[in-house]
Parts: sequence; C-alpha cells; structure tokens
Amino acid sequence: MQPTLTLLGIGLMGTPMATRLAQAGYPLRVWNRSPAKAEALRGTGAQPCASLQEAVQDAAIVISMLEAGPVVGHVLDAALAHLSPGTLWIDMSSTRQDEALAFAGRLAARGCRFVDAPVSGGVQGAEQGLLAIMAGGSAEDFMEAEPVLKVLGSPKSVGPVGSGQVAKLCNQLIVGATINIVAEALLLAEAAGADAAAVREAIRGGFAGSRVLDVHGQRMLERNFVPGGKVSTQIKDQRNVLATAAAAGVKLPLTDLVTRQYETIETALPGADHAAALLALERINPGKRLGQDPDQLPKD
Repeated sequence: MQPTLTLLGIGLMGTPMATRLAQAGYPLRVWNRSPAKAEALRGTGAQPCASLQEAVQDAAIVISMLEAGPVVGHVLDAALAHLSPGTLWIDMSSTRQDEALAFAGRLAARGCRFVDAPVSGGVQGAEQGLLAIMAGGSAEDFMEAEPVLKVLGSPKSVGPVGSGQVAKLCNQLIVGATINIVAEALLLAEAAGADAAAVREAIRGGFAGSRVLDVHGQRMLERNFVPGGKVSTQIKDQRNVLATAAAAGVKLPLTDLVTRQYETIETALPGADHAAALLALERINPGKRLGQDPDQLPKD
C-alpha cells in the first residue's frame, strides 16, 4: 500500500511534480497559498486541500516545493501542530544549509523527520521525471523517501541533513557561471562576424559542450527569456552560495562576479529566465546584440 503524500507549493515546479506523483498512483493531497492552483490539479487524481491543516493531517510524507527558506519556515511552523509523529518532511525547495538544519531541528522536536532534497533540471526536467535530486538526511529516511523521489527523477544521497542544499548550491554555482560564459561566447561570436548558431553547434561536441550550452544557448539564440528558472531565483541561489562560502571560510571570486552581473537586471527583469544573463551582458556592450529576433519576455 502506497503512503499518503502531501505536496505543498503548486508553482512552476510543483505542478508537474504533483502531476507525476498522482499519475504514479500515490494518494496525493495538494495545497497552495493560492487555492486555484491546487484546484487545477483535481483532474490528475490529486486531492486539493483548502487548508494547510487538512493537507498535512495524517500524511505519511509531506513534500514542500516553495519559493525560499523563509517561506518554507513559515509553512512548516504553521503545519507542525497538525503533523503525526514520525511524519517524514521532504523539502525540495532551494534554501540555505543553516535553514535546512533549523527545519530538521523543529521537526525532530515534534517527533518528525526531515530530508532536504533540492532539485536541478527545471520545468522540463520536472515534466519528464528527469530531475537531479540531491538529498541530505539519514540513510533510513533516504531509503523511505527514495521510491517517491524516483517518480520525479534521479535521487542521490549526498550526506547528512543540510548536505542536499550544499550540493544544490554547488550545482547553481556552476549553472550560473556557465550561463554567463555561454552568453559571452555567443555574443563574441556574433560581434566578431561568425555565425553564432553555427559556432554553438561546432563546439557542442567538444570539451565546451554542456547542458547549459544546449538549452540556454538555444534560448539565447532565440532570445527566449520566458522562464524556466527565474533571474530572481538564480540571484537568491547565488547569494546563498556566497553566504555558505562565508560561513565555511571560503572565497569564491568568480561566483561573486556572476552574482553582481545578475544583480544588474534584478530590478528590471526578475521574472525572466536566467538565460537573461545575455541581456545583462548586452547592457554593458552598447550596440552589440545576439541576433535580430525580438525578445520574448514574461508578461508579468
């Protein structure tokens, strides 16, 4: 018999994740601060819940996919009194390591358990069940979480509680820097008179090849900045990387530079895809532009 699951947070990522869990046959409750988003999943077999209490009461596993650590903390605190002893809370949001450790402590005080399991792969990965999932927690808790997480992607245990968030920050450090480098390469190719699209194809099979070059390089060529991952989310992750590095006594000069580059479009384009690093680059190179297509930007 499959355990009853609850998924909290029906946004860009939570929607396809919930859909996959419901279609896999799990008894699934869904909740969102905007109830209409949860209600839209009724047709998948999920049970929308009007209240947080209704959503988490008697659930064996609670999954949170929320905006940031403070939001996770607020929702967790509101849910604590309604959790059954032994409930396993899997937080798949991107937070700081210290926040994950604090969540685990608050749950343990109520006799509940915690795994931090942030993801990489974006909306497409969530839709296809191909997320990279980095999990921090005890071996026993990971074993219980693993069958559920396998519906969503490829889970990997990376250490004790908090380690999942460290792994995700390492992932975002690489992604953020690589997006900016791909933008620089394509803009240079165009400005120097080469065919930028052909340059991208030529280097994809060499050492410069990467998932970022494949996906975000194509986005840049199409000037498609409809998210995907958002600039605001990338900036949050960049700052969390730097905070974690400071706590560990490590200097990350390239990450600091990438963060400041993203911050130049934080106010104007927070909801754009993080491939909008190209737009930040073009702003400091007046008169230089990749291609002739109009920019595709989010409507709000």
